Amino acid sequence: MLLLMQLIFILLAIISHEYEAQAAFEPPYSSVVVPVNKHIDAVKPLYSVQILTAYINSQYLHANFLIDLDAPFIWHDCILQWNTFEGSCPNNTLCTYPVSCEEYQCTDVRTIYSYQSPSCPPVTNDSTIPDWGYCTCPVNVVNPITGSCSQALLNYDEFTVNTSDGRNVFTDLYGAYPNAACAPSSTFQSFPANVTGVMALSSSPYALPAYLYDPLKRIVALCLPSNLSAPGILLYGTGPYNLLPHSNVDVRSLLSYTPLIKHPDSFGYFINVSSIVIKTRSIDIPTNSTTKLSTIEPYTTLRTDIYNGVVRRFLKVTQRIPPAKPVAPFGLCFNTSINGTQVSIKVPDVDFSLQDGKKWTVSTANSIKQITKDVACLAFVDGGATSEPAIVIGTFQCEDNFLVFDLENSTFGFSSSLLRKQTSCSNFNFTLTNSS
Repeated sequence: MLLLMQLIFILLAIISHEYEAQAAFEPPYSSVVVPVNKHIDAVKPLYSVQILTAYINSQYLHANFLIDLDAPFIWHDCILQWNTFEGSCPNNTLCTYPVSCEEYQCTDVRTIYSYQSPSCPPVTNDSTIPDWGYCTCPVNVVNPITGSCSQALLNYDEFTVNTSDGRNVFTDLYGAYPNAACAPSSTFQSFPANVTGVMALSSSPYALPAYLYDPLKRIVALCLPSNLSAPGILLYGTGPYNLLPHSNVDVRSLLSYTPLIKHPDSFGYFINVSSIVIKTRSIDIPTNSTTKLSTIEPYTTLRTDIYNGVVRRFLKVTQRIPPAKPVAPFGLCFNTSINGTQVSIKVPDVDFSLQDGKKWTVSTANSIKQITKDVACLAFVDGGATSEPAIVIGTFQCEDNFLVFDLENSTFGFSSSLLRKQTSCSNFNFTLTNSS
């Protein structure tokens, strides 16, 4: 009996020691990281992330996914195949395992976490895979570029990304296993070249953030690049976030925060803008108005009453800059050529006044779009008299701004222009290093 008690005591001590060791272990990474690329070969500027999608013949395949803050789930160019053993998938094709129409994920995605579009027809359970014996799960997907509806098949997917401590990118990898959907290759014809998927970064439980678990925290940091030559960055995790050349400066110290507002008809991100201030004069925003953040709309769209107030104010503060004929879709443009020589123009900041007295400053780099050598335009667009949301903040205003969607605390962090801090979204060091 004494021997038995001694053995139990030793066993409990070993278990306790292992538990303490596991609890004390801290991984070398605080985030996962992927580069963000800008594309200008579609109908409007768009941004993508590159994800590792499958490990075949001792190497990873990768795919580029369009960043969408609204999408309820991920979907991309792939095919379903129930027998996914090595060599069963056609060459240069990504194969994934199907979700049955009888599984709860199918009902969830079809009903609660679906695309809401009147152009989408009802889905049925008629689809099957040869020799599988179960019905697949067709779901509707909406092309974020054209607005057209198509059908895709829900799957069990596997994505892989690099880990990071906010300053370095590690060779160590992190796996995520989302329920995504496979859409036909033809669905992506309107997408930028080599972009064959939609990466949902919304608050939906079927978007990517929901599949990234401990030790990561539900915090999405996004920094859109303004040029094509170097990528921006998407980080998921607590940070820190360090950009060159000031790698000792944590970008979190540059951020202001405002609450994220829930919208009943969207999984996207909304904030409360109370007014737009241009050179001390305020254009008030009606209290029932909503402001949405978008990675699809290229320029900030304002409801007509708000837009007219901004343009009137801008005309007054830019009287010394010669006007130019407007270039669609813009309503206010300027001449940037003197005697045939291009000159740069500087205009007053545009401040979005937020809750708690915070302000998101839009500087000249994010408010004036150079169209030709001779013409630059105010990069705000008239959304129409009944536009809802009243304000949609577009990607041009977000470039080289560090943005943080903190789903843990339901807050939105923003830096305003990093260019004023002598850095940019393209200044993250993506050189791979060993974490040990």
